[in-house]
Amino acid sequence: MEFLFNTNFQFFVLAYLVGGIPFGLLIAKQFAGVDVKASGSGSIGATNVLRVVKETNPDLAKKLGAATLAMDALKGIVILGIASMVGVSEATLWGIAVLAVIGHCYSPYLGFEGGKGIATGMGVMMFMIPISTLIALVVWAIAAKTIRISSISSLTALAALIIASFVLHPEMAHAPILLIGFILFYKHIPNIIRVFKGQEKRVV
Repeated sequence: MEFLFNTNFQFFVLAYLVGGIPFGLLIAKQFAGVDVKASGSGSIGATNVLRVVKETNPDLAKKLGAATLAMDALKGIVILGIASMVGVSEATLWGIAVLAVIGHCYSPYLGFEGGKGIATGMGVMMFMIPISTLIALVVWAIAAKTIRISSISSLTALAALIIASFVLHPEMAHAPILLIGFILFYKHIPNIIRVFKGQEKRVV
């Protein structure tokens, strides 16, 4: 049972548990009285919070969507920041990053269901590889403005981030980045199917 007192193990568990906090669900219920799991796409992410709350309160929807986005991004960053101050290795930091994303996408508080992971993924990437992430966010902003389909904008940004990481950090072990990328892509497969069927909704 000695592993329970291992610093790395403790941070891994903490990253998963904090990553799993469904802020979108909690924020929407608390401030708008709606259950995003039972409405819209059923996702707990910022896009669905925006879409569902917008049906009854457009002004509040923007605020709650932004709050969800910020909280989902910060929950990975906070754990990474604490772990970094403690002095864990880079490999451990990447493990924390991966587990925070897994926690969001497969939350222990929601029967191992969860969101798409984009905000949490971009949050941990901003901490680990900030320049590559900034490039991805620029790509996301352009795609969001022109395509106006959240899933496509997010996946385009994800591709840009992975490419940028290989170009800017050729010496880096890219397995954690590719793993996070795979998880985010996998969670978006239903969206991709809807895109090909012409059923994916635009953000207006």
